[in-house]
Amino acid sequence: VGQSGSGIRHYDERDVRRLNFIRGAQAAGFKLKEIARLLELEEKDDRAEVRVLARSRAALLDREIAAMSLARDALLRLAGECERTRKGPCPVLDAFDRR
Repeated sequence: VGQSGSGIRHYDERDVRRLNFIRGAQAAGFKLKEIARLLELEEKDDRAEVRVLARSRAALLDREIAAMSLARDALLRLAGECERTRKGPCPVLDAFDRR
């Protein structure tokens, strides 16, 4: 990264590529520490460990998706109960209060 006299930074193609790599890895759910490791592995061309990291991240995403799906289902169920009941606290709010 270079810098002009007026403080404007100039990035070369390698810097832009690295930034794009980081953004892509973040979009795939990787944390910065994991991305640093992926960058190291890219230099070593260690595909086996990259596959391990990718599968591990995918498994974690599967668990997060399952948990979010359960939360979504619970919210929809509670919203339905809230619509059907007319007295007492709204089941949605009541569920939050019980946590």
